Amino acid sequence: MNRTKGDEEEYWNSSKFKAFTFDDEDDELSQLKESKRAVNSLRDFVDDDDDDDLERVSWGGEPVGSISWSIKETAGTSGSNHEGREQLKSRNSFSSYAPLPKPTSTYSLSSFFRGRTRPGSFQSLSDALSDTPAKSYAPELGRPKGEYRDYSNDWSPSDTVRRLRKGKVCSLERFRSLQDKLQLLEEAVSMHDGNVITAVLIFLKRTLSKEILFRELEVRQVALRHLIHFLKEIGDQKLLLDLFRFLDRTEELALSHYREHLNIQDPEKRKEFLKTCIGLPFSAEDSAHIQDHYTLLERQIIIEANDRHLESAGQTEIFRKHPRKASILNMPLVTTLFYSCFYHYTEAEGTFSSPVNLKKTFKIPDKQYVLTALAARAKLRAWQDVDALFTTKNWLGYTKKRAPIGFHRVVEILHKNSAPVQILQEYVNLVEDVDTKLNLATKFKCHDVVIDTCRDLKDRQQLLAYRSKVDKGSAEEEKIDAILNSSQIRWKN
Repeated sequence: MNRTKGDEEEYWNSSKFKAFTFDDEDDELSQLKESKRAVNSLRDFVDDDDDDDLERVSWGGEPVGSISWSIKETAGTSGSNHEGREQLKSRNSFSSYAPLPKPTSTYSLSSFFRGRTRPGSFQSLSDALSDTPAKSYAPELGRPKGEYRDYSNDWSPSDTVRRLRKGKVCSLERFRSLQDKLQLLEEAVSMHDGNVITAVLIFLKRTLSKEILFRELEVRQVALRHLIHFLKEIGDQKLLLDLFRFLDRTEELALSHYREHLNIQDPEKRKEFLKTCIGLPFSAEDSAHIQDHYTLLERQIIIEANDRHLESAGQTEIFRKHPRKASILNMPLVTTLFYSCFYHYTEAEGTFSSPVNLKKTFKIPDKQYVLTALAARAKLRAWQDVDALFTTKNWLGYTKKRAPIGFHRVVEILHKNSAPVQILQEYVNLVEDVDTKLNLATKFKCHDVVIDTCRDLKDRQQLLAYRSKVDKGSAEEEKIDAILNSSQIRWKN
């Protein structure tokens, strides 16, 4: 095919076919621009919704305008220059690539490659990549100017505290001098917001030495109280002890040191730690509690070791019938007393596990001791022990029942532990208040107590009303009828 020189120049300069060269245009950017020129031959989008449901596809089956279609178009154009790129790579030459501008629209990437808005018009890849887009579909709205100051460093201490109070992000790192930090603390205290004060104190704790922090807080009692509470909450005992030592608060220092026993799990180590706390400068009342705590744990260790041995041997009846459900170690004094009344009630006073020994050693009040012993013995249904618990003798040898907690509570505890009616009636009769006695007798169905009380009160109407509550033909009904027919009783109503 013969061509003139002018035809050849027109062919190479006006067609998409291009001669192979080694100049700077033969890089990936030039190939991308070549692809953009090919794609830009399509018409631009216009707003027309008539043919939104139509979609063009290429010979390969891909929708025209899709990502895969655009990639193939770009690859096809750049395939003829693959050899030139390989030669450039072998020379270890690097091309300077112009950064591709990011699309400013908030549309997703797929929106640049899908659909058309009028017949024959499809969105092209160049719309997303062009430096100066002809049309902006969703321009990015600018932020309010005030928001750009959120992360700036021009906030004053008062502005910073106000923003912290509103829960907004605000950096405190710009406050570097001690004067600025103290002014920030003063502003936080003046706001009377505990969260803001705590936030500023955390910042000061991190950026100031202990000596400076303690010295400045000593004259700022509000901030000092917040710091003490914060250190207690996070469990920073070391810094808290240093603070109390600096402030010369010996009693609080001792209490904080004593609180560390909660973190010791081993009973022996905890006992030794409590022993070191006995000599600390507590108040007189607290010193007695510390001593009792140490003595109680010491006895619990002895009781636990002995009872574990007895339970494993299987020779003690109480442990066979009622196996232990938990260890006695680190339990409160009342729980230890209940345990002793349950498993060691009959032991001599000289033993560590004796309930009487515990009562005398720890000076347990009579009401607390009787209430705990009653609950333990009633749970075992040891009614004789219950009876002996309330029986006392005077100097003449006469016996009398006496209950420091009141017999109405005795009746409730006995009923809770399913005591027989005969035992309930005995203790209901010991209730002094008549109305309380009738209410308890009616509630727990102590018929004889109700009948006898109504007879003593000569209340015929109440006795008639109670007659309807007993079973027909029962002994209680016959007893009521006999009382109602008696001519020796002068009824009040």
